[in-house]
Amino acid sequence: MPLERPLGYWLKLVDGLISQQFEAIVEEHGVTRRQWQVLNLLADAPHRLPELAEALKPFVEGAEEPLEAEVDELVGSGWVDDGGGLLSITERGRASLLTISEIVARNREQISQGIPEEEYATTVDVLQRMARNLGWRETAS
Repeated sequence: MPLERPLGYWLKLVDGLISQQFEAIVEEHGVTRRQWQVLNLLADAPHRLPELAEALKPFVEGAEEPLEAEVDELVGSGWVDDGGGLLSITERGRASLLTISEIVARNREQISQGIPEEEYATTVDVLQRMARNLGWRETAS
């Protein structure tokens, strides 16, 4: 009989595998995961660095490289424009984001392959409820 593994095992395993694949996808296109997230936020609207840091708080805390350095790389590459501290995505950045986003979408489809939409929705719902049971509260950002 196969070894029964607890929920935490599967959560860590799946999280690690998703992160590995995602990092490989974005790295192949010359950005980090946080830079991809910055581009997504800027595609919606210009932001100042403190606003980006707040929106990306779970990904900024404890990171090896400061967010400012990663944003500076995006500015240097011509993907982001810094207009006096107000950061906005350039057309070059928007085109790159579109390309990467299409690949990410295909990867997400692969992850949920063979899983009916109802089961996927139930899984997400259960995980959200577990997070709330453990004290997590969704914030506006």
